[in-house]
Amino acid sequence: MPAAPALIAATADHLARFAPFDRMEREHLAWMAERLRLGYYAKGESVLAPERGEVRTFYVIKQGVIQGERAGEGAWLELHEGECFPIGALLARRAAISTFRAQGDLFCYEMDAADFHQLLRLSQPFHDFCTLRLADLLAQSQRQTQARYTAAATQQQSLESPLSAIVRRDPVTCAPDTPLKAVLETMRDQAVGSIVVVEGDRQPVGMFTVRDLIGRVILPRTELDTPIRHLMTPDPVALPSAARAFEAALVMARHGFRHVLVADGGRLAGVVSEKDLFSLQRVGVTQVSATIRAAADLEQLKKAGEDIRQLGHNMLAQGVGAEQLTQILSTLNDLLTHRIIELECTAAGDCRYTFCWLAFGSEGRLEQTLATDQDNGIIFLVPPGESADAVRPTLLARAERINRALDVCGFPLCKGGIMAMNPKWCLSLEEWKETFARWIDAGDPEALLNASIFFDFRPLHGQESLAEELRAWLLAKTVATPRFLHQMAANALRNRPPLGLMRDFVVEAAGEHADTLDLKLNGSTPFVDAGRLFSLATGVDATGTAQRLRAAAPRLKIPPAEVEAWISAFYFIQMLRLKGQHEESEAGLAMDNRINPDLLNDLDRRILKEAFRQARKVQSRLALDYQV
Repeated sequence: MPAAPALIAATADHLARFAPFDRMEREHLAWMAERLRLGYYAKGESVLAPERGEVRTFYVIKQGVIQGERAGEGAWLELHEGECFPIGALLARRAAISTFRAQGDLFCYEMDAADFHQLLRLSQPFHDFCTLRLADLLAQSQRQTQARYTAAATQQQSLESPLSAIVRRDPVTCAPDTPLKAVLETMRDQAVGSIVVVEGDRQPVGMFTVRDLIGRVILPRTELDTPIRHLMTPDPVALPSAARAFEAALVMARHGFRHVLVADGGRLAGVVSEKDLFSLQRVGVTQVSATIRAAADLEQLKKAGEDIRQLGHNMLAQGVGAEQLTQILSTLNDLLTHRIIELECTAAGDCRYTFCWLAFGSEGRLEQTLATDQDNGIIFLVPPGESADAVRPTLLARAERINRALDVCGFPLCKGGIMAMNPKWCLSLEEWKETFARWIDAGDPEALLNASIFFDFRPLHGQESLAEELRAWLLAKTVATPRFLHQMAANALRNRPPLGLMRDFVVEAAGEHADTLDLKLNGSTPFVDAGRLFSLATGVDATGTAQRLRAAAPRLKIPPAEVEAWISAFYFIQMLRLKGQHEESEAGLAMDNRINPDLLNDLDRRILKEAFRQARKVQSRLALDYQV
């Protein structure tokens, strides 16, 4: 007997409180509600199990809690009102891989598998949710974040946009032999601050901007008939039109540019300026990078450090994603560190020793958040006839001044002493090799746990070839040392994601951090540990977590969809960390990595649970691959 219209409407209203049903068209939601039946299960009763064969039913929890159990793992999953299962099994038309058991009186909406597949064809939001579950939820969360900060983000250009969507007009161009006078007249008539010098079929060979006038035209008293080829900046940087805006922002930050060309197949398509990217921001990324490059003293760099943090807050409020934001913050922090070292070397007047400044940890991975301290070191060459002990004092004195300058600029001294001014981390190339060799060949689990961030080293300033040589030597050694990889895997599995069985999350029970969990330690670290281990096991020289996972996956035969789910989960946790730090800063509180999950909205709580489940999956992969 068909359900009464009132009951169908009430069921649709109930479902519409949860994703993805809240974004489905009303007619498709009503179509679904007409085909649902209500099932009841008593406490402890099995709703679904692998031995029952191909799944024939789609379930949505109406009331109660269900627990997922796997052979050999025990309980690993907990689902609540509005959550649905087993989507993967239904899509693949196979048996479930978990047993789903009621934890109390449980009521479920149930729909036949045939109707589930028909609904996939009818409703795009439902299809997207089922086939790209985590990515779809993340996109919805991002929209909520942007809506929440609307006042601060009005009309802000999204850094996810392709450059093709940002280019405002056809670029103004000229030929290399065009006289300077004609070039200046064109720029005046077109009201532009830059002109692209092109050859042949719009192939860019140079660029001239109003910033070049003083140094190249006015002061040298350049003749107006001089061909522009003698005054242009040759070989301008170009990105393809499909590149995202944040990539242009990174190029601007790294090189101090205000313009980036857009070209496809070598043919000019447009010009993107800093104004295009950050027209509504009080602080622009290249404004900050230009300030850093031009800084003549520590006071100016201290202000630049404040601007970096303010830019981070602005971009977060504008809905910029965690991947882009952490890379931009880390890039600007790199530039600030680089400038401090330059000023120190100039002041010291003694740079006869060849060295390279190394970043470890989150800075080494380009994953810094709004709250970060220092993790750095020095690698140096020993000149012929000298010893490392003879070289070290000079570099240690310089490193202490650099570390303390960074502290003044907003990067606190590392409480664990992992800084270049510590003699333990100011080492020659051979000493670094000996140190890593001890960890790899004879390190106990505790020593390896404490040393893990050193494996994320990245050169920031100086003789980068020293770091490159150390990385090549290190990867050759780790790939050939299975005992070390096994120990690293065992360490990674000591830190389990805080998913509970009696409640959604395991939080601190009492004390200063009662009812909170640590998103860094318990959330992002499992992915960081896995990326590090996979890179060391496969010889991948990347240091970023996402880059390591993507590069190592084909060598380990991990399906791309699985890796992308891990990366999406990792960046969602990173975004929660950034949002929490932003809100703490706005409230005048010290920034940390803790949140009270009970204060999250329903959508973010749901995604966080899924993100922790992905962390469990990546750890299951480690346990299987390294027999831990």
